[in-house]
Amino acid sequence: MGKYYSPTGGLPPQTHLTTERAIVTEAYTVIPKGVMTDIVTSNLPGFSNTRSWIIARPISGFATTFSQLIVEIGPGGGAPKAEFEAGVEGVIFVTRGKVNLTLDGELHRLEEGGYAYLAAGAEWGLENVSDDVVSFHWIRKAYERLEGHEAKSFVTNEKDVEPTSMPDTNDAWKTTRFTDSNDLAHDMQVNIVTFQPGGVIPFPETHVMEHGLYVLEGKAMYLLNNDWVEVEAGDFMWLRAFCPQACYAGGPGEFRYLLYKDMNRQVRLT
Repeated sequence: MGKYYSPTGGLPPQTHLTTERAIVTEAYTVIPKGVMTDIVTSNLPGFSNTRSWIIARPISGFATTFSQLIVEIGPGGGAPKAEFEAGVEGVIFVTRGKVNLTLDGELHRLEEGGYAYLAAGAEWGLENVSDDVVSFHWIRKAYERLEGHEAKSFVTNEKDVEPTSMPDTNDAWKTTRFTDSNDLAHDMQVNIVTFQPGGVIPFPETHVMEHGLYVLEGKAMYLLNNDWVEVEAGDFMWLRAFCPQACYAGGPGEFRYLLYKDMNRQVRLT
């Protein structure tokens, strides 16, 4: 079993209690791992032997800047062309298995922890040539071009990127940034945030960035608006802009999540 949580689907028995931890509010949403069953998956155009859990999409009262999918490809499945919408950038992060990524004619082998930034206009596809399923997150955003700056595709792995310790935290709170926050070519970041047991965000962050947070490992108490919510590996949280947020990492192991945020652009008023 890999270090990152991936949903496996299935369906609870008829004897299972209906009560779950799912929450939908105007400020935030929590989609717990227990509701990611077989019957809520969706097929994707152009893909074979593939299913997806769509956990964020732009709709009124929910995400406004991005979509996020957990995609599972069975052996021999995939898509020669994955992105059909013009002007859309993407990030893939692999949580289970191995997959071949063909990006602008070049072949890359992605395994657990594999990360690919797929620039708007890039030609790319995926193929599972292994004997096991592969699971990955696919985050999509309409790219906001900025004159004099152009984001370029790249492929890496989490283990090859050195985390940055947040100031005055004694390494209890680190962020793995796959792009430079000061690089104006990028209008979003998809990072990994890591807390050691007992690590905290010591104030309620309240900011313009919208967030999607998928818990990769561990558990924590997370402040969402006025509510403290317990979350664990496999849960997804959406936070609207300016939703107050903080957390306490619960242990016994690390608490880690994949974090989306929009950034580096002026607010459009017209």
